[in-house]
Amino acid sequence: MIKNIIFDLGGVIITLDQPEAIRRFQQLGIADADQRLNAYTQGGIFGQLEEGKISAETFRIEAGKLAGRELTYDECRHAWLGYAKEVPQRNLDVLRKLRQEGYRLILLSNTNPYMMSWVQSPAFDGHGHPIDDYLDAIYCSYKVGVMKPSTDFFHHVLMTEKVMASETLFVDDGARNVAVASQMGMRTFCPENGADWTTKIYEYLR
Repeated sequence: MIKNIIFDLGGVIITLDQPEAIRRFQQLGIADADQRLNAYTQGGIFGQLEEGKISAETFRIEAGKLAGRELTYDECRHAWLGYAKEVPQRNLDVLRKLRQEGYRLILLSNTNPYMMSWVQSPAFDGHGHPIDDYLDAIYCSYKVGVMKPSTDFFHHVLMTEKVMASETLFVDDGARNVAVASQMGMRTFCPENGADWTTKIYEYLR
């Protein structure tokens, strides 16, 4: 019986627009941003930021070196937020519904302080509510210090939440992440980025 649902952020709760993020970083002067940014995991300073190895300030400084000029926090934030195409209202509605139905909702995301400065702000849903209003717990790669698809990230969440893998549904648009979660005993659902998963998710909860 499923009691807990672990959601990915980008590609599930929000729709991702990787080309827009790449375009914004290129506009800042990072010409090879397309080689540095990935839909699921990042490399170099981008990956180091999301794994918590460097701070947002260090990223700003190092990104400036790549761009050939000093970058501001707001410039870096604007570029990262290029990933956020939209927050479908249907997704938010079903999150509220699932909580009302008694499921514990958990976020597990490879992300960074720039993205979360928006996600955890009143601007997130367009109605004055941060994502915290829709979930019971939030786990971010840069805070935990590890990224999906590492089993360490999943173990950390399961142990901290004191929940069983067999009673947990993991929803992520990344096939590698879903494969690892499945191997650990979780039920998994892998919708495509931007797909409407709000009805089909109930097939996995039965």
